[in-house]
Amino acid sequence: MTTSANERRAAFRRRIAERNALLVPGVFNALSARIVEDAGFEALYLTGAGVSNMSLGLPDLGFIGLHEIAEHAARVRDVVELPMIVDADTGFGNALNVRQTIRTLERSGADAIQLEDQISPKKCGHFSGKQVISTEEMLGKIKAAVDAREDDNVQIIARTDAAAVHGIEHAVERARRFAEAGADILFIEATETLEDVRRLPTLLKTPQLINIVIGGKTPTLSRDELEPLGYAIVLYANAALQSAVCGMQRALPQLQRAGRLDEDPQLVAPFSERQRLVNKPFFDQLDSRYAPQES
Repeated sequence: MTTSANERRAAFRRRIAERNALLVPGVFNALSARIVEDAGFEALYLTGAGVSNMSLGLPDLGFIGLHEIAEHAARVRDVVELPMIVDADTGFGNALNVRQTIRTLERSGADAIQLEDQISPKKCGHFSGKQVISTEEMLGKIKAAVDAREDDNVQIIARTDAAAVHGIEHAVERARRFAEAGADILFIEATETLEDVRRLPTLLKTPQLINIVIGGKTPTLSRDELEPLGYAIVLYANAALQSAVCGMQRALPQLQRAGRLDEDPQLVAPFSERQRLVNKPFFDQLDSRYAPQES
């Protein structure tokens, strides 16, 4: 049975409150979202970096805007029922822009919306040379986000990139103030030491997200290692993207070398599997139902 948006969001809020390291992969389009759901995950994350890389072929340097991320969110929501976290970068402007961002993404099906405190245009959290806005400016954005949501169960994730600029202690204090302004989940990006990974959940009462970037700056611990530390969400924002790139880089050179590519499950998904993932049998049933009937 399909649940309502309110029910889905309320259940997701309760799930986050458990703080048992919910494993959340990132998606970059509707098909990757279907695969995440099919694999049995409980939630997904629409990644701005993934949309930039896979849709524009550009790095995560602030090239996408609200219209693009909202369109992708609506497409994902149309094909999966999982709770969806949406990466809204800096909110695409000032506090007034954040208000519009939250309203737009909530209508597009977001269940949680992430905002960060970088200057605009932002950079990937694991790039060098980041800069952040003032704490006070970010507090205004968070307050605008909290006020803008129509459903109080839409969670606001407040991310700070200040550790790379001002140090980890400053980032912790900044995150504490984000929580006081109404943020539901805190996200201290690019934590660089195992000591900090282990101690952060003890320093802040609000549920926390940890972002594991494959090849990035944060040390990798398994979900089983992160759960007893008290993290609410373990995010792998671009695991699907990097695995998709790897698959294409394996299969296409083979096609180039051999001049043909067979249905080798080590290189390509079978044709039948592709059709299953896009729900073709369902549309076959609809086609039969609505076809003209012979008199």
